[in-house]
Amino acid sequence: MGGKNVSGVVIVADHREAASGVMKHLSGMDALVRAEQLEAGDYILSDRVAVERKSVADFAASIMDQRMFEQLERLAKSYENPLLFIEGSPELLFDNGMHPNSVRGALASITIDLDIPIIWTRNPKETAAQLYWIARREQLELKRPVQLRSFSMDAPLHKHQEFLVSGLPFVNAVMSKRLLKRFGTPARLFAATEEELKEVEGIGHVKAKKIRELLDAEYAGSE
Repeated sequence: MGGKNVSGVVIVADHREAASGVMKHLSGMDALVRAEQLEAGDYILSDRVAVERKSVADFAASIMDQRMFEQLERLAKSYENPLLFIEGSPELLFDNGMHPNSVRGALASITIDLDIPIIWTRNPKETAAQLYWIARREQLELKRPVQLRSFSMDAPLHKHQEFLVSGLPFVNAVMSKRLLKRFGTPARLFAATEEELKEVEGIGHVKAKKIRELLDAEYAGSE
């Protein structure tokens, strides 16, 4: 997909986004659009920036079934700078049968607990334009190539440690490095109290509590 791609900008899009209209608009811009099946996010713009795109209606539905938070946590664990695009009129978000406070709570959790910025766009054309200019800035100005995140068993030990720690609630790639630098080893990190965890930049009361709950809870799975 895409034109001559004179600029060299590349955008990787999840193939399921074809129906949204965004990829159609991107194909008319000076960028190469590659459609693939992505494990996290809808658009990959560089080695550190990836985007989850939701229409207002889909955003509301994904709040109710909790799908949104699973998707965003997976995105945050894979990319240092995840973004959420919400497409459509913000007014419609409060006109879908959900209690307004449920919407406000979800927006607060995304921006504060998950530390994911939200960008509002009016329509697929505007979404495509915003994606293109972020990708252009990342790739041409900051020289950051597109990179799909995957984990190799042959990776260095410190990468395995970062991968292990990034499995904790609300911990992305940046936060995992920050925690490991603070505690030195995963063992010392896993033994840290809530108060010690809160001393790390970006780990507040909610995140510290969730991490300790995960580490202290009895395993309840089955074979």
